[in-house]
Amino acid sequence: MYRILILLIVFSCFSCKEELMNTHVVGEVFGTSFSIKYDAKQTPDFQKQFDSLFRVINKSMSTYIKDSDISKINRNEDSLVDSHFINVFKASEAIYKETDGVFDPTIGALVNAWDFGPEGTINNLDSLKIDSLMLSVGLDKVTLIGNKISKPKGTFIDFNAIAKGYGVDVIGMFLESRGIENYLVEIGGEIRSRGINVERNAEWKVGVEMPHFDGTQSILKAISIRDESMATSGTYRKFKVDEQGNRYAHIIDPITGYPSKTNLLSISVIAKDCMTADAYATALKAMGIDKVKAFLDTHNHIKVLAIIQNEHGDMETIFFNGFPED
Repeated sequence: MYRILILLIVFSCFSCKEELMNTHVVGEVFGTSFSIKYDAKQTPDFQKQFDSLFRVINKSMSTYIKDSDISKINRNEDSLVDSHFINVFKASEAIYKETDGVFDPTIGALVNAWDFGPEGTINNLDSLKIDSLMLSVGLDKVTLIGNKISKPKGTFIDFNAIAKGYGVDVIGMFLESRGIENYLVEIGGEIRSRGINVERNAEWKVGVEMPHFDGTQSILKAISIRDESMATSGTYRKFKVDEQGNRYAHIIDPITGYPSKTNLLSISVIAKDCMTADAYATALKAMGIDKVKAFLDTHNHIKVLAIIQNEHGDMETIFFNGFPED
């Protein structure tokens, strides 16, 4: 009897340990890496489902795939859009209006012209060429009727600043549909969390990266998040240097058509969903710190950490709307 009792206790301990393990899936998607951690008592393997969802999103919105829906639309070919495209388009419309056009997925022609997009680099780009391309910019010129997009011929739609965050949300919602309450999904630094990290019995810990122009990576600070998403936009990774040694960023200002020039090195946004955080991070990065401060005074539903280079050339962090400082 005593031996049986010991065996039952040991078995119970092993069972508890198994229940506290995370399943961890990693891979490559959207031109970057992904990491998915989730708590599942029987540790089901969702790799095939993840891959299938990624393929569907790429087929819908990747400008790097020639036969994707968005590529066909940009070539002015007839193409019906799916529910994923519609979700992202409607969210883009809302944030376009909220930011007075600073977030604008129709900036794609300028992104290409400045050699940050999938096609269309323009040699000897000058103000006349930029002014010409700007005629096709403006999400208010694009309409969605049913599942069909109508746009000016020269308009190039690029969801790069929001689709990655949406992909994170799609994976998260899939996990929730399977009854999984504790998970952390990360694609290229964009994050969605729910519940806790069961292995540590604590909230999920995520890192805010230190801006480095030399390609090295380090963490500025680690924060805890639960039931929230975070996205970061910065100019320290993706930039180009011209023949005169001037550095210009990949984020194009849709108001001017030129790469954004601010003292903002990086901006991280926490929101309920990753699609929203992703889009706002891009928009705020293009605004500059003074406009960011004014915008966040009336938009306290998002938490923000801005990393700037002050007038002395030193790095400075500014917290808004309760972004975690510890």
